[in-house]
Amino acid sequence: MNESADAAGNGLTPDELEGILREIGLSRYHNRHPLHHKMTSGQLSKGQLQAWALNRYCYQAVIPRKDAMILSHAEDPAFRAEWRKRIEDHDGSDGWNGGIARWLKLATGLGLDRDFVASQRGALPATRFAVGAYLSFCTDKSLLEAVASSLTELFSPVIIGERVPAMLAKYDYVTEDILEYFKPRPVQASRDADYALAYVRHHANTVEQQQAVINALVFKCDLLWAMLDALEQAYGDHGHIPPGAFDPKQP
Repeated sequence: MNESADAAGNGLTPDELEGILREIGLSRYHNRHPLHHKMTSGQLSKGQLQAWALNRYCYQAVIPRKDAMILSHAEDPAFRAEWRKRIEDHDGSDGWNGGIARWLKLATGLGLDRDFVASQRGALPATRFAVGAYLSFCTDKSLLEAVASSLTELFSPVIIGERVPAMLAKYDYVTEDILEYFKPRPVQASRDADYALAYVRHHANTVEQQQAVINALVFKCDLLWAMLDALEQAYGDHGHIPPGAFDPKQP
């Protein structure tokens, strides 16, 4: 069975399902995107990096909101206790000393205005649509599907391991302090992915549930890929920046 096929027969074993989910990551995760390769090879201008940081902030900012929607579907107190760690990781203890604040530090370290980034006014329309689609998915779909959509965290340590050393080596204005956001993320992502994967393995028992889990991870990978497609379309060598979106050439 592959990601585009229907789960057949009596369904998959947990190991078989996990194997398909990991294969989806290998083939669809956005560390394979050309824009990521340009970033890690030092080919992006400062303006292009700024556009990436600004648009990615929209995604970072929605994470605790989508996790709150997942919590709203969960009746198990033990699940809620584990899942709310994700909100604490991003919001911190006061809303502004967690991962979201560290991403703002990255964006301002690249020369962007903090309030402008936080307002999300300069984000691409496609970014806003993608982020809204993710929030809607976690609001409207089943708890199992919403949990499965988070399994891109299985592959997050890989992209961080590629991105951080390359940015430090290729861009002389990027420092370890600017990239502080990424320091705790491999441990946090691995912890969260292990829990979500165990949940999916335990609860995706029917053919329909297994196919829904597969579809959820494909959806999430496609969403992250589409965000980079939009950045490349707008800020590439022959890009077209939509009206109202951040323009690196504007003062």
